[in-house]
Amino acid sequence: MDDMMLSVKSLIYKYPDGTHALNDISLDIKKGEFIGLLGANGSGKTTLLRAMDRLIKDFEGSVHLCGVDIKTLTPKEIYKKVGLVFQNPDDQLFAPTVFEDVAFGPLNMGLDTKEVERRVLNALKEVELSGFEKKSVHNLSFGQRKRACIAGLLAMGHELLLLDEPTAGLDPMGEYKMMKLLHKLNKENGVTIVMATHSVDLVPLFLNRLYILSRGRVTRGGAPEDVFSAPDDMENIKLRLPHIAELIYRLKHEDNIPFERIPLSIGEARREIIKTLRPET
Repeated sequence: MDDMMLSVKSLIYKYPDGTHALNDISLDIKKGEFIGLLGANGSGKTTLLRAMDRLIKDFEGSVHLCGVDIKTLTPKEIYKKVGLVFQNPDDQLFAPTVFEDVAFGPLNMGLDTKEVERRVLNALKEVELSGFEKKSVHNLSFGQRKRACIAGLLAMGHELLLLDEPTAGLDPMGEYKMMKLLHKLNKENGVTIVMATHSVDLVPLFLNRLYILSRGRVTRGGAPEDVFSAPDDMENIKLRLPHIAELIYRLKHEDNIPFERIPLSIGEARREIIKTLRPET
């Protein structure tokens, strides 16, 4: 399909001791989507991202990037389209200054100096780090270092970003700002995003689709409102509903308040509560 960015079919990966890290995973990601991989620690999220980027090579099954088997592509061909942001930005940043770090990828693509500078400045603007060009990467805050990593990939022109726990280690405001940034890149720049996370409260506000991982398997998939419709299933895989959904679910099933649906955001919950308390006559 022309609109298919990434297709994973029957993916299996075993650790050297024989333990299954990924077990028969299949999922499709279309161009322009914002996809979440939700799961507890050890569920296989990071391993799946690394397989998508082909940092892991010896897996069974297939990963197709824009219709082409990723095993037939060179690293350079893969990295022209796909970029992976690690959970810890210190594993990714290495240059003395922000400008030099973000410029590293474009320079290695063989671009001329003017084009590199244009791309770097544009990428820093996109992640709200304009004016930080000469700043040492070591003097950035944790959230700023994460955004600098994303800028490095944007400067290379990646069409697909794979993000491993992009909100981990951030305070609540930092989490929200990061998600707003990713939402902007997705909606305004058309960047396809796959995000591994365990932050259930942020997921329904921004994502198109969601896959739940548990012990290396996809246990549920679909729109957030469909995936979060089974709290017992979530509890079985050591996850919970978003706080607002948990509240409305309990009011409906334990206190017999006749909500028609389980909302996933404060705005939806407000509308549902008003509709329940002020039924049309």
